Formats: sequence, C-alpha cells, structure tokens
Amino acid sequence: MGDFSQTGAITTLHNLTRRSAEELEQELVAYASSRPVTLILPSLFSELEGDALPAIVDELAQVPYLNRIVIGLDRADRDQFAHARSFFSKLPQDHVILWNDGPRLRAIDAKLAEAGLAPTEPGKGRNVWYCLGYALAAQNADVIAIHDCDIVTYSRDLLARLVYPVANPAFRYVFSKGYYARIANNTINGRVCRLLVTPLLHALNLTVGPHNYIDYLSAFRYPLSGEFAMRVSVVPDMRIPTDWGLEIGVLSEMRRNTSARAICQVDIADIYDHKHQDLSQEDRTKGLSRMSIDITKAIFRKLATEGVIFSAGTLRSVKATYFRAALDLIESYHADALMNGLTLDRHKEEQAVELFAANITAAGEVFLENPSETPFIPNWRRVNAAFPGLLSELADAVARDGADGGLQG
Repeated sequence: MGDFSQTGAITTLHNLTRRSAEELEQELVAYASSRPVTLILPSLFSELEGDALPAIVDELAQVPYLNRIVIGLDRADRDQFAHARSFFSKLPQDHVILWNDGPRLRAIDAKLAEAGLAPTEPGKGRNVWYCLGYALAAQNADVIAIHDCDIVTYSRDLLARLVYPVANPAFRYVFSKGYYARIANNTINGRVCRLLVTPLLHALNLTVGPHNYIDYLSAFRYPLSGEFAMRVSVVPDMRIPTDWGLEIGVLSEMRRNTSARAICQVDIADIYDHKHQDLSQEDRTKGLSRMSIDITKAIFRKLATEGVIFSAGTLRSVKATYFRAALDLIESYHADALMNGLTLDRHKEEQAVELFAANITAAGEVFLENPSETPFIPNWRRVNAAFPGLLSELADAVARDGADGGLQG
C-alpha cells in the first residue's frame, strides 16, 4: 500500500485504493475521445522472441482507449521485419512499425546525418526519437506514452495509471513518470538507481549544492524508469539523449521546458521486473558500468549548464562523499530486505558501489576533457526548420514499408 507523502518539488500520485484497470480504462476511453492516446514501443527484434513482449502484446490487445501503437523496431533484417508485421498483427488497435534498419528509414537518417542532425549512435534513444517524430507527423495524438518491451511482470493497469495523469483534462500535468519497487527473485533490484543515483545526488548536494536541479531529481522515486507519458505539445522541443542517460535527460528536458507544477510521478506497479544488465566490471563500454558513466556524465553536464563549476578537486570530493553515502545505504537496504523477508547480497552490493565510485571518477575525467560534448539528438522543431518536409517523408516511408513490407525500399 502506498503512502500519501509529497515532497513539494513535483506531485506524487500514489496507489492508495487499488482502483481496477477496468475502472481506470472506462474513464480513459472518455478522455481519449478528445485527447487521443498513442503508445510508443521501442523494441529490439530479439525481444519478439523472448517471454516478455508476447505477453505485453496480449495485454495491450485488451486496452480499449489507445488510438495508435507505434513500434520502433531495431536490429531487424527484411525477413525479421516481415515476422514482426505478423507478430504485431494480433493488435486490434491501429498500429505501425518503424523498420529502423530498412532502406527507406536509413535514407532519411543519411539525409539528416549529412546536415549533422541525425542520432550519432544506435540504441533506445535513437529509436524513441524517430518514433516521436512519426507521432508528430501523424498528427493524431494528444497524449504519448512510452514503455519498454522487456517487462516480464506487465499488466495493462501499468499503462492506464501511467497515462491517466496527462489524459485527464481536469489535471494540469503535461508529463508523468512511472515509479515502482524493483523486487524480483526474492531480492531488491534496481542497483543503478539505489546505489548510484540516490547517493550521488546526496553527495552532489553536500559538495556543490544545495541546488534546485538536485532537489528536482531527488524528488523522483525511480528516476531511471523507462515508463513515461506526455502531452504531444512538449515533444517538438524535447531533445533525446542517445546514450544511457536517456531517462535522466528526459527529466532534465522537462524541467528546462515546463513548470514543475506540470510534472508528476505516478505509482504504476506493485511488482516490476525486466531484463537485467550485467555489472560488467571488466568492460566500461557495456552493461551497468557504461550505464553508470553515461548517467553520471548527464548529471554533471546539466549542473554545468546551470552554473556549477567542476574541477578535479571537486570531483574527488564528490567521489569520496558518494562512497560513504552509498555504503551507508547498503545497511538501510539490507535491513529493509530482512524486514520484508527478502535477501540481499551485501558483498555484491559493495562490489557495485566500488565500481560506481570508480566510474564517477571516469565520468568526471571525460567531462573535464570535453565539457562541451553533448549526447543530445536535435529536437524535432530544429529538424523541421532545416527540412520542412521531412516529417511527411518519414510518415510516407513508414506507410510504404507497411504496404509492401519494405520490398521496394
């Protein structure tokens, strides 16, 4: 059962009464008549062959208020695209697939790259960016929701609770961020959020703060969740990071472009589990190791844009303060786990903290060497200014892929 506490920085919408999905959906059907809802699913082809996405599609097939589902398909050849079309055909809602590796969308990407406006690396950020562009081109959505395709505990009430705050016309919110407890296999998960982001923000508050941005991020119970919904009006000005800083970057963009009073977080699931990344202690370019570096860089960059000055000495203080705070939190998490009949491997927790501490130093060194580096893809307003007809080209390419299976691309 959720509590009713509010931090004051943003609104928290709790799950206090366990309203049924059917009751929420009944209201959403009425709201969607004037605020059409589009769902974006950024997917790897490999996820079509896993256990999570087939179950997600079965749940989504029962959702009555979705106007359209936009699937961004990565790492798929022509035969795999054909399989994806069959796979998603069970969805009764209007749906389209962006074949991101197909020749038509590749041609658009090459055109943007020539002008320095294309995403610089593949990944979820690039996938989401093109899907958002398509949603703008389609001009038939007022609310856009995004969630991952590897959620093994998915149920359709997750989506209903995520969408509700921005779909309800009685609310002022233009952005909602999902949160939940990461509990699976009788233990507490979510190491990057628990053992990196939370103590890092505490350390930054002590060393370079207090700062409004730190308070803002600290107000989110799960800032790294991949589930969020927004009014379409905020999309043209939103820059999407290409690296693992996507979720932090989106939160930063929302703070930059809108009022905190229009931002909320919402409890969307009692149980949530998805694909777990390896810690990757031996390779900083993979897994949670790379994720921790990208997230840390994203936070440093944002603070620098707001006037915070970093030096090598500052970063050493941040690391030392972080390390102490993170070790203290392990004790708290261990007690919480025992209280709830769960297990927590303290050795592995401390290994993660040691890795994250080293990566804070690595991220700081990269930042100091190239403080002007930006991982953001240009927003769609800029792209539209440079290529006024590109959104129409994107919509046409997706439509033609859907009509001929990409055979004429």
